[in-house]
Amino acid sequence: MKVGYVYDERYLWHRPWSTQYSALVEPFRHWESPETKRRFHSLLAVSGLLDQLTVVKPQVATNAQLERVHTRRYLEELERLSAREEGGNAGEEAPFSQFALDIARLSAGGVLAAADAVMDGQVDTAYALTRPPGHHAVADRGMGFCLLNNVAITAKHLLASYPAQINKIAIVDYDVHHGNGTQEAFYEDDRVLFVSLHQANNYPADSGAVDERGEGRGEGFNINLPLPPGSGSGAYEYTFKKVVIPALNRFKPDFVLVSSGFDASYADPLAAMILSSSVFRFMARELVEAAKRLCSGRIVFAHEGGYSETYVPFCGAAVIEELLGIR
Repeated sequence: MKVGYVYDERYLWHRPWSTQYSALVEPFRHWESPETKRRFHSLLAVSGLLDQLTVVKPQVATNAQLERVHTRRYLEELERLSAREEGGNAGEEAPFSQFALDIARLSAGGVLAAADAVMDGQVDTAYALTRPPGHHAVADRGMGFCLLNNVAITAKHLLASYPAQINKIAIVDYDVHHGNGTQEAFYEDDRVLFVSLHQANNYPADSGAVDERGEGRGEGFNINLPLPPGSGSGAYEYTFKKVVIPALNRFKPDFVLVSSGFDASYADPLAAMILSSSVFRFMARELVEAAKRLCSGRIVFAHEGGYSETYVPFCGAAVIEELLGIR
């Protein structure tokens, strides 16, 4: 099986700033730091896993692709602020440095390139290790370290670009924080099934409840699975087997996109879950098997959150091993 891998050194150039502490007190490194992704990539290299992957070069997402999800006014404001030497803030907890929009376009374009590579038969599956993340970004603003909604942009692209092959897309988000932006993008759309497993009442605190099921044509196609703090392997495996996989089986998607965040690990500083890398391997295995059964194996994992610099690389490597068929 050919597994695609998207990565670019420029993803590490994105620098969120923070007003949490004054520079006169001590320098502050933002939670969404490049080091986590750098170590993930380095572990793939030194372990030999990188040699088994097929490199896919990221695209630069176009305005037309971005405007399927985001408003033109927001993109223009992001461009204006991104040109300033001091950068700016795209919204709640979404600070950025100069040239951030260029990198965000490359991040969205990385997931787009991975999906196109699967559709073109260049690879069977793919993992896009991109940055900044995207699942909190909504139509008119950024949120939670996210500027552009990479997965939503890719889902809209697949539906628009491959109408003969792609009519239904499933998005599974196991990041510990609720993918509010992705939910909003497809809340009234029955072509996209959105399933989110997340820590209840984490971020955003007002999003991700069970009764948020979609509206209009999209009613019933939005499934939120908020889990209590302290949830571990048993909770996630049970939820996957009893809800996530049956939902995919019933929906029968033509493509599966995964928001792959590793902040539900026991080592993460921004959550209170207790997952080990083996659980991320389990979820990847279940999703890959579902994709093989339902949509000719078409599945792309898009990197989202995860803030433990020491443990995220092992969670990511576990998913990559599963994609490669290494047990």
